[in-house]
Amino acid sequence: MTRANILICIAIAVISISFWALLNQPEDEPAWPSRIQGFSFQPMRAGNDPAKHILPTEAEVDDDLKLLADKTNAVRTYSVEGVLARIPALSRKYGLNVTLGVWLDKDLEKNELEMETAIRVARENYRNVIRVIVGNESIYRNDLTVKELCEYLDRMQAALTVPVSTAEPWHVWYKNPELAQHVDFIAVHMLPYWEGIHLDRAVDYVVDHVTLLQNTFPDKPVVIGEVGWPSNGRTRRSAVASTTNEATFLRRFLARAEELDYIYYVMEAFDQPWKRSSEGAVGAYWGVYDLNRNPKFPFTSPIVDIPEWRVLAVISLVIAIITFALLLIDSRTLRTRGRSFLATIAFAAATAAVWIVYNYSQQYLTVTTVVVGFLMLFGIIGVVIVLLAEAHEWAEALWAAFWRRPFTPVEVTDEALPMVSVHVPAYNEPPEMMIDTLDALARLEYPHYEVIVIDNNTKDPAVWKPVAGHCAKLGPRFRFFHEDQLTGFKAGALNYALARTAPEAEVVAVIDSDYVVTSNWLRDLVPQFTRPSLAIVQAPQDYHDDRDNLFKAMCYAEYRGFFYIGMITRNERNAIIQHGTMTMVRKSALEEVGGWAEWCITEDAELGLKIFEKGYEAIYIAKSYGRGVMPDTFIDFKKQRFRWAYGAVQIMRHHARSLLSRRESKLTSGQRYHFLAGWLPWMADGINLLFTFAALAWSIGMILYPLKVDPPLVILSAMPLALFIFKMAKMFYLYRSRVNATVTQTIASAVAGLSLSHTIAKAILFGFVTKSIPFFRTPKIVRGRAVWHALQSAREEALIMLALLAAAYAVVLRQGSETPDVLVWVMVLLVQSIPYQAAVIMSIISAFAQLPSRLITTITAKPSATSPGGKVDQQSEGSGEALNP
Repeated sequence: MTRANILICIAIAVISISFWALLNQPEDEPAWPSRIQGFSFQPMRAGNDPAKHILPTEAEVDDDLKLLADKTNAVRTYSVEGVLARIPALSRKYGLNVTLGVWLDKDLEKNELEMETAIRVARENYRNVIRVIVGNESIYRNDLTVKELCEYLDRMQAALTVPVSTAEPWHVWYKNPELAQHVDFIAVHMLPYWEGIHLDRAVDYVVDHVTLLQNTFPDKPVVIGEVGWPSNGRTRRSAVASTTNEATFLRRFLARAEELDYIYYVMEAFDQPWKRSSEGAVGAYWGVYDLNRNPKFPFTSPIVDIPEWRVLAVISLVIAIITFALLLIDSRTLRTRGRSFLATIAFAAATAAVWIVYNYSQQYLTVTTVVVGFLMLFGIIGVVIVLLAEAHEWAEALWAAFWRRPFTPVEVTDEALPMVSVHVPAYNEPPEMMIDTLDALARLEYPHYEVIVIDNNTKDPAVWKPVAGHCAKLGPRFRFFHEDQLTGFKAGALNYALARTAPEAEVVAVIDSDYVVTSNWLRDLVPQFTRPSLAIVQAPQDYHDDRDNLFKAMCYAEYRGFFYIGMITRNERNAIIQHGTMTMVRKSALEEVGGWAEWCITEDAELGLKIFEKGYEAIYIAKSYGRGVMPDTFIDFKKQRFRWAYGAVQIMRHHARSLLSRRESKLTSGQRYHFLAGWLPWMADGINLLFTFAALAWSIGMILYPLKVDPPLVILSAMPLALFIFKMAKMFYLYRSRVNATVTQTIASAVAGLSLSHTIAKAILFGFVTKSIPFFRTPKIVRGRAVWHALQSAREEALIMLALLAAAYAVVLRQGSETPDVLVWVMVLLVQSIPYQAAVIMSIISAFAQLPSRLITTITAKPSATSPGGKVDQQSEGSGEALNP
């Protein structure tokens, strides 16, 4: 690294460590008492589940009581099933009192067994069973009516001499005052987390409601049967589940409880993972001790959010520095501002990733959480890689100090110019359009060229014969071929033309049948082939019908981003994507690589990669030399992009060894990077489609099983949101600064681009499970369709859009809108629906061909080919000319 890069790393590292330190400032809280009043006690361990009657051994229960013996005066139990009935006897030898619990639910036969066993156990252990609690939230769960519960209470009071009650949340007691007539004390659960109370108000909330019950039932003592806070799980309104908040709440409460002389049972002694099935993920994390019986937080020393923050900070720094170093490979042209931008992104991404993984690792692992964890890790890696690739392109497009490979005009005399063979493949094209194309070729100001028109498989002679006649009229320089049974689609037609190319031709130029070229196209660009290492000269695709209507104006805005941002940065590392129109290729190189690939539906891009693999160079000139026509309808717009994306997967699969191994080809690292990174957004679209279906399935679970299926963690949901916002910000910034687009054009481009997301996703997924699909051309000059037919072209997108919007609405309806994790998840669903909404919008706009293009400002400004502040155009003379600072 250079000195500047080292200084950038140091500066960002200081900021990053300061950030970690700021978020983990130690907080002083009241010390934990040497002995508390009581613990809620369930001795379940890993693999235990009382709901399935899988209980710990007596020895394990004894070990737990021994651990608590010098830390509490009493324990509260919940059932007398099996070994749980032995708790009072085992507690007695450690001097622990017991509030005996009787579990009641809708199973009346089981209730009778619990009642009988509890009476027996209480009588046998009269020395240390000091209370009996019959039923635990039985009314709150709607397992029993008040009348039914009162009958159980009356029976227990008649059978025993110790105080008897039932345990319910405060509001159940308040709404059912008659219940107090059948108990000896009020056993209340005070769990402010479940009521969404902020940590800073939680202890006062408990005190206020205990006071309310004391005033409501002045002749009954109030015992807090459960009081606590979870260390992990979802956020409920203002209540955040965390180890720090659990420690803070309990240490504050215990200090107040001692002042107010409360009788209480801390909820609870040990974490209980089995509760996830009934209470959601948060149910597992109420223990003061974890599943391995280790304390989860300090009892007397200051509380820190993440005790291991220093280790995590170092890990994130190491990852960030490595990432930053990788981003700077072959980036010597980046200014300090660009390097600082990449460093910031690298450190932010590394910090977020480490934080997410750490946060997720704090939960208990099951088969489900492990599977979800690996999927999450895969998703994080994918998001970070896409984010870094997007950031790298952003930096290089804006903050390059100079162009390494500018287009430099070459002066060559007419006599020294090589012969060019211009190939025009056609299939069922309107003859009037093709005649315009041929007339433009006839006007070329170039001394040595021929034009070969190959019409393949057009059945109607009325379509191709006028073109053949016009070629004859233009003279011997124009040759026309028609074949009825030609295989290989466009690639087959181009190979057919290549075989009939004049032997003396040194350059093959290709244009689509709808392109009208400028007269100086060949004269300006062919001289570049005087460099023996150069095999491809590429000009951008451009269109002359962008002012026909609003739909085409939006498509035009979307196309320009690639040709005036992506292709320019790719050209810096000799890694452009070759296109099948406005392209020139050295004939000998074309023949060396075996011609056009008839197995690939994007034979042009595949050819470019093959030529790069042989070590040849290409040059891109960001200047329009020809204009064609765009798709007339949304369905054709989608088909074109489907072909491009599907072809990309074909190329990746076919050239995987060359792209991934240095031994297989002469590709440079920069070329490999740009080809793989350039396809990443499309790969991300494919994965995002799977994520969309997974999000819908998860949302259905949240709707149908709200207590069992929680929203994903906020920080996980925030990752796709952050990536979407970053990509939109990048697009808006670069379109405004590099393409010179207006705000309306930029928005139009965003809508058009997003409308293709589903199509691209399908193409990517199909590409990985199939080897080939039929080639389909982009129709030219097609009439717009009726609204209903246009909507049919986006029916899949419309259905998914409606499903996402309905899921968002149903989640809010079912789970409320006051909880941050629900709100963030709803935002994820709404953001996921945006590309599908864009598709519906584009389909409707395409149906109204009369909508004028002026609804978005017509693009007239020339795209910029410099970094911000620079004044050097790519066509300027001189290699590596510095830009203005």
